[in-house]
Amino acid sequence: MSIPAAPLPVERRHCRGLVEGVQLHWVEFAPVVAKGRAQTPVVLLHGLNDSHLTWSRIAPELARDRRVFVLDLPGHGHSDRPDASYELAWYAQIVARWIETLGLEPHDRVDVVGHSLGGGIALMLLEVCRPRIRRVVLAAAGGLGKEIFFLLRLATLPGVVEYLGQPFMGLGTRLALRHWRTKLPPGHVAELSAMNSRPGTARAFARTVRGLMNWAGQRHSFYRRAHEITDYPPIAVLWGDRDSVLPISHGRALAQGMEGVMLTELAGCGHYLHHDDPQAFLDGVREALGAPSWPSVRVTPGASAAWRGTTEPARSRSIARLATVH
Repeated sequence: MSIPAAPLPVERRHCRGLVEGVQLHWVEFAPVVAKGRAQTPVVLLHGLNDSHLTWSRIAPELARDRRVFVLDLPGHGHSDRPDASYELAWYAQIVARWIETLGLEPHDRVDVVGHSLGGGIALMLLEVCRPRIRRVVLAAAGGLGKEIFFLLRLATLPGVVEYLGQPFMGLGTRLALRHWRTKLPPGHVAELSAMNSRPGTARAFARTVRGLMNWAGQRHSFYRRAHEITDYPPIAVLWGDRDSVLPISHGRALAQGMEGVMLTELAGCGHYLHHDDPQAFLDGVREALGAPSWPSVRVTPGASAAWRGTTEPARSRSIARLATVH
């Protein structure tokens, strides 16, 4: 099942602003006619080497009844590509400062939906700007386990991608999305490839990868600081059971190690689960953001064993397979 292509009663506006010395681009979606009580705004954070385009089917649907802010992370999309560290903490600091520029009231909060790298940033925001966060939805999030797609580890080789990879960034984008080409809107791959061909993209990509992983796999881990966070918001996890980039076992381990985390497995979906089955993904996000109540989220006493992969996977709900994936 896919989201219908009917026009939606939402407005969209491309925005730019200077945050921490970095020129950022984002798209704001909002209902044309507000109905009832205003819903909590949503921030959508994309993954590595992606852009705001990745949410082209999801953002307008969410914006039927709330404001939606779709950021191009620094080093991505139409945002600047500064000569920076591109470490996860740096991304989180930029995103936290950007949220403060969105014109929200001092005590207003946002919901954050993050895919892959964006999911890792969402978790880091719990350390950087916890009072601003109401709920978090993690879609195949990074930083929850060691295993990662082998080819990404190649990008950790010193200097290779950063200094030699720029001419190949567009081609790499087309190859990475080859299995999803028929599921994406016309022109999506070409436009993203053009964005990733901009000078500085390879540097941003290489430094981000080196900050997150090494030849042995992911080296950044949310679990190192998990016990230090005493006030968790509601957390939902969406993961495709055919993810070949970040295995679904990472999501299961998080749910096993934290009480109150809701895990939804999207059957038949790969790493870009929001492309494979946008309707099931959207349903999962809406359920998480709209749930009237939520059990307390906290680290369980046996979490360390679960996060080492020594316990049985968490019980989760499975969405019926609705799309063919590769």
